[in-house]
Amino acid sequence: QVQLVESGGGLVQAGGSLRLSCGVSGRTFSSYAMGWFRQAPGKEREFVGSISRSGGSTDYADSVKGRFTISRDNAKNTVYLQMNSLKPEDTAVYYCAAKRTDYSRSYYQMYDYWGQGTQVTVSS
Repeated sequence: QVQLVESGGGLVQAGGSLRLSCGVSGRTFSSYAMGWFRQAPGKEREFVGSISRSGGSTDYADSVKGRFTISRDNAKNTVYLQMNSLKPEDTAVYYCAAKRTDYSRSYYQMYDYWGQGTQVTVSS
């Protein structure tokens, strides 16, 4: 069983930065593509970004492109989401997720494992 634990959320002013981390249990972390999603109250879960199993490929939602960066450290079984120039509309619960292939990374239905989420609140 794979377990994911997010950390690093909190309250930040608009224009500020946060870095989320997602630690993954097990020895097969490099076998999983990783994604970040978010869900604001009353809204559907939306794709934020993802990274391939090797870390060689990333993609992002248009709303965060140029502001957020995903990286992974396969030696530490951890994926990161660096969030800069935060806006109030970035306020949401952020989830990391893992899937076994590098395909269809923007679809939350394709992910096999999920973390419990971490709250990010951006004040104006």
